[in-house]
Amino acid sequence: MSDEKIFDEMWGRDEQLRDPYANFQSWFDGEDPARLRAKQREADDLFRLTGITFNVYGRQEAEERLIPFDIVPRVIAQREWQKLSRGIEQRVRAINAFLNDIYGRQEIIKAGRLPQEMIAKNAAFLPQMIGVHPPGGVYTHIVGIDLVRTDDNEFYVLEDNARTPSGVSYMLENRETMLHMFPELFAKNNVLPVSTYPADLRRSLSACAPPACDGPPTVAVLTPGIYNSAYFEHSFLADQMGAELVEGHDLRVVDGRVAMRTTRGYQPIDVLYRRVDDDFLDPLNFNPDSQLGVPGIMDVYRAGGITIANAPGSGIADDKAIYSYMPEIVEFYTGERPLLQNVPTWRCSDKESLQYVLDNLSDLVVKEVHGSGGYGMLIGPTASKKEIAEFRKKLEARPGNYIAQPTLSLSTVPIFTNKGLSPRHVDLRPFVLVSPEGINITPGGLTRVALKKGSLVVNSSQGGGTKDTWVLED
Repeated sequence: MSDEKIFDEMWGRDEQLRDPYANFQSWFDGEDPARLRAKQREADDLFRLTGITFNVYGRQEAEERLIPFDIVPRVIAQREWQKLSRGIEQRVRAINAFLNDIYGRQEIIKAGRLPQEMIAKNAAFLPQMIGVHPPGGVYTHIVGIDLVRTDDNEFYVLEDNARTPSGVSYMLENRETMLHMFPELFAKNNVLPVSTYPADLRRSLSACAPPACDGPPTVAVLTPGIYNSAYFEHSFLADQMGAELVEGHDLRVVDGRVAMRTTRGYQPIDVLYRRVDDDFLDPLNFNPDSQLGVPGIMDVYRAGGITIANAPGSGIADDKAIYSYMPEIVEFYTGERPLLQNVPTWRCSDKESLQYVLDNLSDLVVKEVHGSGGYGMLIGPTASKKEIAEFRKKLEARPGNYIAQPTLSLSTVPIFTNKGLSPRHVDLRPFVLVSPEGINITPGGLTRVALKKGSLVVNSSQGGGTKDTWVLED
């Protein structure tokens, strides 16, 4: 069932069924494979009817695709989840403290723990945010921490998502689909719920209302529009939260507030959950050609007239070059050793590191510092000689644009195939809400799965799928 070198979350390394999967296995053994194949088709139909799609960029035309969904849940024991939660909370606290510091007194640079050029020469750093204190001191209201597992008690943080982390709608729809199709399976397992996330998100955002807020906070979701790859999620979350879904042309600055157009005229917004990148947020302060943002919103923000979630400039915290300093960042702001480990990382801006990476390209994973979605990366062990040669030229031309990491033995979990259960590699993105009231981590998250046998690429844009993630209550 499992490769000697790979930890399988259902079967471990020694072909012994692990406890979290015991109830699932007994249920699966009693199921008719033909019924399960019909259920898999039913799940695909449900996703198609619901409109759970994403857009694929980088082709001649943007292509809309169905998110592949696998009916076998990923199961995590509560003790494992509690350990993970402590590490996630520690890391998110450190990220928020880092942002407050880096746009404030910059104590971490003065202390020599982070080179100044990592900030000064970084495109994700927004000088316009220097001295700005977000309402409640919260920069990262919604965080997604990407985790990979390599052994029974061994998890690594692959990357931090502190700008506009996506995927939470898939987490919620995956659970809804499983509850609809396999209610008897939930009766056999005490699965912690994820359905409170939209209400938790609304509550958390409302707790970050700005000083100008008078009465119950008005919350809105700012979307770039229907052609954005995550538009389904934007509309889904606005609907589930009972918030308004707005585009830039629906908003304007009125009497020092950002207001949205309604049938009763323009109404002020207190909290704007924006799914628009920094550069397009305000044409007066950033990209002057942007049609997606709101002219003057940054001036209102600086004056305390609106909360923007996540805060502009948060991207400096999930930059992949900064990621390599996260152990130092966690220790500096919490005074504790990191509970969750980073993947070892070579910064290609460093000459010695660059030489090592160039000498070992066929064994490493190389990523763009600002890349996402699995684009612009090289997976050495599965790349052709031609791909490696082409990537070498990119790396030599712009070394500061890349970091490199070893190829980890990602854990596998079973997926359902026509021949039964088959192991595939996975990662996990838990979702974290931050407000002055505290940190809320939804039990589970989005499990992304590489549907191709042996593949390590789990991104949906690169052919990966998703599955429901269960945290069992003891």
